[in-house]
Amino acid sequence: MPDLFHSDIQGFILRTYAMPALRVFALKIDEPRAARRFLGRLVDTGHTPQLATATDWTVKPQYCLNVGLTYSGLAALELSASSLASFPKEFAEGAVARAERVGDTGESSPENWKGQFASLDVHVLLFLFAQPEDVLESITRQIRALYCEGGAMSEVSVHEARSLPENKAHFGYRDGFAQPVIEGGLPPVMPDVLPKAPAGEFLFGYPSQYQDFSYPVPQPDPLGRNGSFVAFRILAQDCHGFEQFLTRAARQTGLDRELIAAKLCGRWRNGVPLSLSPQAPGEEIPLEKRNSFDYAPSSSVPDAFDDARGYRCPLGSHIRRMNPRSSVVAGGGGLKHRIIRRGLPYGPPYDPSSPDDGLERGLLGLFIGVSLKDQFEFLMSDWANKGSFAPGLRDTKDPLLGNNSNSRAAFLLPVEHQKRAIELPGMSRFVTCRGAAYCFLPSATAMRYIASLSQ
Repeated sequence: MPDLFHSDIQGFILRTYAMPALRVFALKIDEPRAARRFLGRLVDTGHTPQLATATDWTVKPQYCLNVGLTYSGLAALELSASSLASFPKEFAEGAVARAERVGDTGESSPENWKGQFASLDVHVLLFLFAQPEDVLESITRQIRALYCEGGAMSEVSVHEARSLPENKAHFGYRDGFAQPVIEGGLPPVMPDVLPKAPAGEFLFGYPSQYQDFSYPVPQPDPLGRNGSFVAFRILAQDCHGFEQFLTRAARQTGLDRELIAAKLCGRWRNGVPLSLSPQAPGEEIPLEKRNSFDYAPSSSVPDAFDDARGYRCPLGSHIRRMNPRSSVVAGGGGLKHRIIRRGLPYGPPYDPSSPDDGLERGLLGLFIGVSLKDQFEFLMSDWANKGSFAPGLRDTKDPLLGNNSNSRAAFLLPVEHQKRAIELPGMSRFVTCRGAAYCFLPSATAMRYIASLSQ
């Protein structure tokens, strides 16, 4: 097991903060020297606010602050040409240039993004998580004073998110169950029966999920080691359209609406997986057991139900596409493309009695991995938006995240003892991208290195 220097690693890579508020600042660098000095202040122990690292805590802090730098941001910080050239192509090109390959077309295309995310002016993302609202406001004032000092940065846009009751997302599902456990990392909040993820799957400088391979560390070593990447996404959710689809599908099939909702996701709305409770929500299954399953017997879960045909959890369901576990799928293994998910919902809870309230609601999502191409982009292009994810899916896509804008979009519901799956037509795009950015997550050492370029 590798020795991970937790105090050097940004905290949200290794832990879930479980704080109810998130404020994301999108910033443009105006004065490079002052901007480098700002980053250095965040890792100088004599100042507040401080970068949140993965150092274990006995008392949970009232806020956690993390930093992401886009490729254009690294250039604006005046890193050397050799350093910039050492970053992978997909990061250098950025979320706008690579939008089509992850399904960000039509309404989700960059021309429709907000917050100036379609421009090259987003250089820095600050992620401020907080518990009490007064702390959120207090730290916000301090941060703004710091990044305005010396004309370092200007604010491009700010984005708010707040947790919903019972830790649910806007479609009504309880969230936050499945997260990979990293070798050398912190103990998981939710027990996970799957093998631990190699540290190099999520951090530069360690062996990866592929045998005898480590992802190249951006150079120089103090800049890249212990860093990672995040795909930041503003994802609007069409709650009314989703509920209408459930009603139509229930009418068409005679099945219960909540069972159809569970089949689309792979979990009942309370978070119980269909693999453990295929017929009912299974309220008796405790929270700590709701991630203890697999889709086929494996060394980790030898007694798992063999659901190769998807009779319990459909092959095309959301959680099965995003985390196939031990299923046989395209891409050489369900445990080779894992990703860390962070984020919080934005907008008010959906009220079925006021479906056309005109208010946008969705998720500020953070998808973390050492390779944007092999993790986030692979999940979105090969698993979410291709029917070749697994045999028998035809030309269907992920029912929640997929680009189901085609009028022929459908979901396939396998039924035991029936030759053909039930086809649920009339899918639409329930999740629309409203903004995105690819960011490098520098270590504390990297931020000191960048700050030292001012000297």
